[in-house]
Amino acid sequence: MTQALQGMPKALGHIRVLDLSRVLAGPWCSQNLADLGADVIKIERPGVGDDTRAWGPPYAKDAAGADTTEAAYYLAANRGKRSVTVDIASAEGQALIRELALHADVVLENYKVGQLKRYGLDYASLKALKSDLVYCSVTGFGQDGPYAHRAGYDFLIQGMGGLMSITGERDDLPGGGPQKAGVAITDLMTGMYATVAVLAALTHRDRTGVGQHIDMALLDTQVAMLANMGSNYLNSGQAPKRWGNAHANIVPYQTFAASDGHLIVATGNDGQYQKFVEAGQRPDLGADPRFATNPLRVQHRDVLVPLLAEMVKTRTRDQWIDQLEAVGVPCGPINDLADVFENPQVIARGVALEMDHPAAGTVKLVRSPMKMSVTPAEAALPPPMLGQHTDEVLRELLGRSEAEIAALRGNGVL
Repeated sequence: MTQALQGMPKALGHIRVLDLSRVLAGPWCSQNLADLGADVIKIERPGVGDDTRAWGPPYAKDAAGADTTEAAYYLAANRGKRSVTVDIASAEGQALIRELALHADVVLENYKVGQLKRYGLDYASLKALKSDLVYCSVTGFGQDGPYAHRAGYDFLIQGMGGLMSITGERDDLPGGGPQKAGVAITDLMTGMYATVAVLAALTHRDRTGVGQHIDMALLDTQVAMLANMGSNYLNSGQAPKRWGNAHANIVPYQTFAASDGHLIVATGNDGQYQKFVEAGQRPDLGADPRFATNPLRVQHRDVLVPLLAEMVKTRTRDQWIDQLEAVGVPCGPINDLADVFENPQVIARGVALEMDHPAAGTVKLVRSPMKMSVTPAEAALPPPMLGQHTDEVLRELLGRSEAEIAALRGNGVL
């Protein structure tokens, strides 16, 4: 941060979020808001907390190298928050959450449809107490429709929403068949869409004084993020198929095996294709009329790709990357995560982040990719220990005394 930015208010420093969500989609949204400066109060079940706290190994390790109770999965989605334990099933706990909502700009939840209504914590109940509240619900299938009552999990939605029908190797090749993404991408994208929706709703509230309910569904998100594949189907009537590491509409745009490893070649236009085959000393593949344009290369991919594969095998991965980068052909290696975090560009961009942590000493995380010149996204707090901030928040926001907090804890409310 430059000297001129020191003391600058954070982009969302005026916003407080009451986060009732667990696992990934909701916490990913609230972590984004926390990185942008919001005060995020994470409500967790006493003694247990967010399910992902136990989703290990691996766990963060303490100074002696022993596992702590903090799973790496949990750490990935919960920095910047304050943890408060409340028994949401108890009447006293529900009253506390309603009181906390009066001090919040945003409530975020991912309970099953109708579950929070039983507790008086649904949108209608809280809106009656605070009309300008922004209330974001994240569910598998949304608040209405024939599937609204179903529980939704990322893996299921990747299948139901069409992603797995276009992910994986071609059925006619070894290893062919549907494949899920390597991370819970539907959860993550839902968290990202939820972040955008919350920010839009807050802007609207600031202009009009009117809050609103945001209804985010994993299935809706999955269908939306099919992007060009969804458009391809809607405009052709033909369901796209799996292409493995190839591209349905561009050739060559795929992985190739070099003599010592794999690389990606992504020729986005005819000029880049010509440079690719010239670098491979195969000008005949550039002059062949069957391969002159991308539509023709798509049409004749079964002929062209094996010829390109033989060409690429003649050199090492790094030789290809050096030669293709020199002539402006997009290409790159397929890195494992050790390669990623040792990559000079990743290091230069400061992607990895190390934070002090009360149990582990320090924890290693991934910094927010939102780089802003005046109000940068920053991780102000490490992922909290379970209930770490309960007393602090109840004193600060609700004015509870030490005796009152002790009584609540003795009754099992906290």
